[in-house]
Amino acid sequence: MISLETQIILALGLDQLFGDPRWLPHPVRLIGNLAGKAEKGCRALINNQRIAGLLTVCLVLAATLLTTLGLLKGAALLHPVFGVLLSVVLLYTSLATRDLAGHSQAVYQALAMGNQELARQRVAMMVGRDTANLDKEGISRACVESVAENIVDGVTAPLFYAALLGPVGALLYKAVNTMDSTCGYKNERYLRFGWAAARLDDLVNFVPARLTGLLVVLAAPLLGLSGRQAWRIFWRDRLKHASPNSGHPEAAAAGALGVQLGGANSYFGQPVIKPTIGDPWHPVAQEDIRLVNRLLLITTLLAALLLIALRWAGTRLI
Repeated sequence: MISLETQIILALGLDQLFGDPRWLPHPVRLIGNLAGKAEKGCRALINNQRIAGLLTVCLVLAATLLTTLGLLKGAALLHPVFGVLLSVVLLYTSLATRDLAGHSQAVYQALAMGNQELARQRVAMMVGRDTANLDKEGISRACVESVAENIVDGVTAPLFYAALLGPVGALLYKAVNTMDSTCGYKNERYLRFGWAAARLDDLVNFVPARLTGLLVVLAAPLLGLSGRQAWRIFWRDRLKHASPNSGHPEAAAAGALGVQLGGANSYFGQPVIKPTIGDPWHPVAQEDIRLVNRLLLITTLLAALLLIALRWAGTRLI
């Protein structure tokens, strides 16, 4: 029977070949729909919003766990090959390397054509900040920040939990991440309700984020970028981000590219000044989008090799 290590490799290959097929009933979208229904029901039943939020998280995680286990068990009962195929497909749906690179490449292409309005529209699909008034540098910076930050959510963290617990671990991680994306906001509606989802997301990303920062440092010299500079900025600036995890890959990427991320942004018409990450050796340019995409791809490869090797060694030692 095909080992989990081989299944992960096949899933990575499918992601590189096909990305996220929009016609597929994607588990993450199904989890998002479930989270919305659970939120509505828990809010109606429980007045204490913190408890309602915690119950929502528990319900979504339990449903994800039981559904994933049930599907895998059912497929394996039909035939062991079906169980393996379903496992590979579920692992594949947890990864987003090609989609992340594809979205950012679309921004690059719009800038290369000189169409900044199209580039603003495309980068708006990747970030939460206001994009209507971004200049070329602002568009490029937003795109680079998004790719660097989402290496963890879209690639290394799913791989980490896949290596630990197979497709069940990968989908449980995606459930946590999806709930944080839908209700982890610090606004009036979600400040209390979303605390459980946000704190759990911080917890499950703690190790993958730091591992990713180190892997970006290792990836830099493989692309002819400065590994020493990536390490220096990673070590200096990784804790400057408002998120306890996002700053690690962003700092390493900023150092590798020789740019400064963070700074002034606008959200819902209100200016927000974020701490700067990196040194401004040169302004963020459209070419940095291509470079950060290459960092994404090499980091994905390094993460896969490391985690598969660790899992292989661990299973042999046990």
